[in-house]
Amino acid sequence: MRRLLLTVQYDGTDYHGFQRQPDVPTIQSEIERALSRLLDEHVTIVGAGRTDAGVHALGQTVTFDTDRPIPTERVPQALNLILPNAISCVGATEVGADFHPRYDAVGKLYGYRILNRELPSPFIGRYAWHIREPLDAPRMAAAAATLLGRHDFAAFSSAGGSASTSVRTLTRLDVERHGDLVELRAEADGFLYMMVRRLVGALVEIGLGNLSAEELGRILRGRDRTKAVWIAPPQGLSLIKVIY
Repeated sequence: MRRLLLTVQYDGTDYHGFQRQPDVPTIQSEIERALSRLLDEHVTIVGAGRTDAGVHALGQTVTFDTDRPIPTERVPQALNLILPNAISCVGATEVGADFHPRYDAVGKLYGYRILNRELPSPFIGRYAWHIREPLDAPRMAAAAATLLGRHDFAAFSSAGGSASTSVRTLTRLDVERHGDLVELRAEADGFLYMMVRRLVGALVEIGLGNLSAEELGRILRGRDRTKAVWIAPPQGLSLIKVIY
């Protein structure tokens, strides 16, 4: 028996999140179905994390066990012949039997895109939050920098998560404007449920002039999620990389 680690990309628009659920399409169920067909055996995968409905991934990782002799380097190409177009396997490697894609990860990198102009775009509408009002990206970036470091991010979490602690080390929270696009990058040793989308929502309020960096700091220190009520929509969020 051997354990393979796959790197997968997906457009999450038409899926009810990563985790398998009855009677609705999910990323996990599609990958398991394709692997089971490819290997002619029942396959269950374990993911590095669960993305919500509508969230995308450029570097999600999953593992599965098999005793089939298919060469590791052939798995991505063979699997992509079966997977739907919205999901692609972009890498495969063999790992140790005790490797876990979630517990062995030391960090994750997420990206969030905002289309900041008057009119929407049919080309990136599935992958960006459209905001018509002008955003002050430098102001957002300055406020984001105050959140870096090790803090209790309870205020930026949502009920329903399974984390034993809300303390995280945020090593990166960049905000940059590229023309009509405002792009954010968030990297940490782990993220709480809805943490990235809540951080983005708060930073957008700062960019709109509705919130100050000082108020953001008070929300963080207060650890009360009812004070951070802004949640960015899912389509702008992508899991870029799981760090090992």
